[in-house]
This record gives sequence, structure tokens and C-alpha cells, in this order.
Amino acid sequence: MSKTVLIIIISVAVLFMGMVGAGFFILWNKISQVPQDPAKVAEMPVEEEENVIGPLYSLDTMIVNLADHGGKRYLRVTMALELSDPESVATIESRLPQVRDAVLMILPTKTYDDVSTTDGKIALRNQVMEKINSLMTKGRVTNIYFTEFVVQ
Repeated sequence: MSKTVLIIIISVAVLFMGMVGAGFFILWNKISQVPQDPAKVAEMPVEEEENVIGPLYSLDTMIVNLADHGGKRYLRVTMALELSDPESVATIESRLPQVRDAVLMILPTKTYDDVSTTDGKIALRNQVMEKINSLMTKGRVTNIYFTEFVVQ
């Protein structure tokens, strides 16, 4: 037998052993994820889909002066309200003047420093959401998305 045939046979054997090892590894991982006891199946937490977005209601663009010295800066913001259920849309529509008033009473109290950072925007979002939720009779606002946020 020549050396070339011997090298080919060894290479095929090593390749075969690697494939068998990879197959056992994959099989072992699959088996270890399957619960052994049917009682454990009931104990496993059921994952709920968390990325479900509720109905969205877009508010018109609002432009307000910021509370900085000289009043030379203004904020232009457009928001979309994520609501907890479809019935909340009717509540928002019936209370739209109150909702806009609440937002327009909060925004001019902010300074550029308040809204220029990510933490400031999150705090503003939470404050507006809390105020709008206090006006809601059915449902609630679960999140606010700023679709436009310009400070000049």
C-alpha cells in the first residue's frame, strides 16, 4: 500500500469520527433540553410574546417654547400613544382636548438641559404618560413613542 492511500484512509477516518462526534454533541444538546419528568413540564414557565404593540394613536405636532432664559429655544414634538386595548382609542378621542392640554402644560416647563439627554426624554415620556393615564376612564397608555423631537 502506498503512502497516499494510507493518508486518504486516515483522513476519511478522522473526518468520519468528527462527524460522529458532532452528531452526538447535537443529539446530546437536544436531549438535555427535553424535560424527563412530565410533572416538570407543568412547572416550566410559559413565555408570553412581549413584543406585541397595542393600538397606536398619533397626536398632532406640538411646538412650545422651552423654559430657558431668553425664551429663544423651542421644542417641536410629535408623539404616538400606545394604548392597552382598542377601547382606549375611543377614550383618547373623547378626551383629546384634555390630553393635548395636559401635554402642553408639561412641555413648556422643561429646559433644554431637561430634554437634551436620553434620561431626560425618558423622564418626560413617563411624566406625560402618567398625566394622560390620570385622565383615562377606560384602558391606559402603555407607552409613548416620540416620532419627532426637535429642539432649536
